[in-house]
Amino acid sequence: MNLALVHSRARTGVRAPAVRVEVHLSGGLPRFSLVGLPEAAVREAKDRVRAAISCAQYEFPARVITVNLAPADLPKDGGRFDLSIALGILAASGQIPLEALGEYEFLGELGLTGELRAVDGVLPAALATAQAGRRLIVPEGNGPEAALASRVEVRTARTLLEVCAMLAGHKQLPLAEALPVQRIPAVDLADVRGQMHARRALEVAAAGGHHLLLIGPPGCGKTLLASRLPGLLPEASEDEALETAAIASVSGRGLDPSRWRERPFRAPHHTASAVALVGGGGEPRPGEISLAHHGVLFLDELPEWDRRALEVLREPLESGVVTISRAARQSEFPARFQLVAAMNPCPCGWAGDASGRCRCNPDAVRRYRGRISGPLLDRIDMHVEVPRLSPTELRPYAPAGESSAEVRARVLGARALQHSRAGKTNALLGQSEIMATCRLSAQDQSLLERAVDALQLSARSIHRILRVARTIADLDGHPQILTAHLTEALAYRRADRGADTRAA
Repeated sequence: MNLALVHSRARTGVRAPAVRVEVHLSGGLPRFSLVGLPEAAVREAKDRVRAAISCAQYEFPARVITVNLAPADLPKDGGRFDLSIALGILAASGQIPLEALGEYEFLGELGLTGELRAVDGVLPAALATAQAGRRLIVPEGNGPEAALASRVEVRTARTLLEVCAMLAGHKQLPLAEALPVQRIPAVDLADVRGQMHARRALEVAAAGGHHLLLIGPPGCGKTLLASRLPGLLPEASEDEALETAAIASVSGRGLDPSRWRERPFRAPHHTASAVALVGGGGEPRPGEISLAHHGVLFLDELPEWDRRALEVLREPLESGVVTISRAARQSEFPARFQLVAAMNPCPCGWAGDASGRCRCNPDAVRRYRGRISGPLLDRIDMHVEVPRLSPTELRPYAPAGESSAEVRARVLGARALQHSRAGKTNALLGQSEIMATCRLSAQDQSLLERAVDALQLSARSIHRILRVARTIADLDGHPQILTAHLTEALAYRRADRGADTRAA
């Protein structure tokens, strides 16, 4: 038999499409042809494979070798197919049993000595292998990551020779083992002094999954508050954690298998580009918004960001996905994150402070706040002022506020109500669900209409106000939205007040 078929997986976004490595040997002058839309790193596999087979004390066939990576229209990149190509050559030449290949899928880059080296994107491949009903063999370095996919049998190998010995029935490869999950103590909300209004807003945002904008002078605690949000959120489910881990796996930045259950908290610097935020590149990789999937994205100094970078957030904030299109391929990455942004009220940071130290003229303030577009502000549910703390509130022995554990208990209770009612958090409610679950009394409806007219709110803002009001009612355990809930939600539209934000 001069033909062998080996199963492997490519990497396209966070998907791992199946690839059949077809190896055919024929007579003629020795030649090695590799087809199937391989990129440079894949084409170089022929030299790595030849050296690895020789070092493993097998014979490299002196024949015409044709390797096809099917399907032919799927771009292939990286060294992930090296192991599959080597095994296909050995099976086609009769040096290892052909029938043993059918039940396995293989991933791994080969060194010239036959050593197996880790590749990226192994977790999505392991999840896809489980759906295909096969077993997976990966390099030893990828074992802890692949073991996160609990529904598939994953075995690890250090060298090509070990894989060949296993296929020949001479030895058994070890099962991949997941690393013990590390629980890093979350920073506590009790560390935040004062700021009762902002603490309450943070609790509401955590309970409903709402986006939050913090506006205040330097050093008032905006970053401190934002960093406490992950500690208020419920623990990620296994499916959510696997989705997030799969994105980290294909990002090229590495996945820590011991911390895969943690919700991500991403805080990119304000000099980051639009591509760094949404992802991209010739070979599309996920950006910060996808790495924050099922977690928190914190953007500090919001007006200092490049406006083009901020505007790319508008679609993902609504849809929860980002699609990156290139001439040769298109990749879609999930991006269902919770946005927390922070900004100063003016260029010097002290507008509105009781000290009167701000010396910014009205035009400078208007230009500063105008760096953030109205459509982007419209998509942020809550706009909260964070004032400067008094020296009394900063005393070391001043009474601390509630801990994260106390607030998180209320957040979990509110989220339980939301999931029992609609199967999702309030921030994700659609228009028909808002109409069904966010009904107002005639008096409150009139109040909302007057606020809409006074603040010149858009239909999107109205829906976001109703969602926030529904969350506040859930925190109170009330089945209906009351006037107090609606007025509190309206108070969180700070940046919609034109006289405060778009004119000085």
